[in-house]
Amino acid sequence: MTTLLAVAADLVAIIVLTFGVYFPRHRRRDLVAAFLGVNIGVLAVATVLGSSTVGAGLGLGLFGVLSIIRLRSDEISQHEIAYYFAALALGLIAGLGNVMDVLHLSLMALVVAALVVGDHPALFRRHRNQLIRLDVALTDETALRAHLEQVLGGQVTAVAVKQIDMVNDSTLVEVRWIAGPGHGRAAGQLGPQRERVNAR
Repeated sequence: MTTLLAVAADLVAIIVLTFGVYFPRHRRRDLVAAFLGVNIGVLAVATVLGSSTVGAGLGLGLFGVLSIIRLRSDEISQHEIAYYFAALALGLIAGLGNVMDVLHLSLMALVVAALVVGDHPALFRRHRNQLIRLDVALTDETALRAHLEQVLGGQVTAVAVKQIDMVNDSTLVEVRWIAGPGHGRAAGQLGPQRERVNAR
């Protein structure tokens, strides 16, 4: 009965996390399968390990191995890494818990709640992080900031120059900035992200 309760709790948690939180916000279909597959797979393996003598040590080792494999494959953004680890954590909490009590259920709810709040579109909605290629070579940081603020229409808070091409007259920068009120709600819903933009 405890195992069935753990499986049910995990299924509810991963469904809420994937279909109730992640997909409505980010619409990346391939990661839906990744989150579900990792979560259910970890749950199944952790349940078997939890009932044997190898216990939690091997379960945590599995967590580490899966993390390395996933993070060395296709590039995913920081918020997607958070969802990925949450899916792993939910499977381990449910699978390795000898007793599915209030503490385990609360921890699973806390994992989901952390991403509901931390990845909410309204949280720091005007703060952006973008990778931008400017069609001008700028070596002076003050001039670069002024140019970026004119192009982006917001306040630049941090700039990291990645590449300056004097031959082709271009500058590749990673910029953190605060969008002005004119960008509106639709732009704010995108949240912090990395984009490649050509701007003159």
